[in-house]
Amino acid sequence: MKQRVFGICGWKNNGKTTMTTRLVTEFVSRGLQVSTIKHAHHLVDVDHPGTDSYKHREAGAREVLLAGGQRYAVMHEYRGSEPLEVDQLIDRLSPCDLILVEGFKFAAHPKLEVHRSEAARDLIARTDPNVVVLASDSELEALGRPLYALDDIAGIADFIWEYVQ
Repeated sequence: MKQRVFGICGWKNNGKTTMTTRLVTEFVSRGLQVSTIKHAHHLVDVDHPGTDSYKHREAGAREVLLAGGQRYAVMHEYRGSEPLEVDQLIDRLSPCDLILVEGFKFAAHPKLEVHRSEAARDLIARTDPNVVVLASDSELEALGRPLYALDDIAGIADFIWEYVQ
């Protein structure tokens, strides 16, 4: 089964994380299982020096699965290989109803662009046909795409769910 994937993109400080978390809450309240992928531009480490799992990675393990009573995390070290593309990351997730991808603004999956007038730069949608819907705190040229208010989470969720069907 092909996963349903929809992205949330925008420039820094435009509210991508707020939008993503509000959409996750909305979809979960509708009874859907949602997974997310978050792109970070900095080094990411969920482990800390001194822990046993950190020692495993430092010793050279390519993957370390840390399992606890309520969750598990897999840490994968690239060890010189190229970082995975978003499609490869999607393939590593368990099946679910919807995957929301925050960031990866130039990836080829369909996306919502989040725009705040105070933090905005030019719209990504001007050059990316994969931006299929916009959400903003102000009136702007929608470029032939639907435009929602930032706080219309139910409306945005309805659009996304219809789009990925």
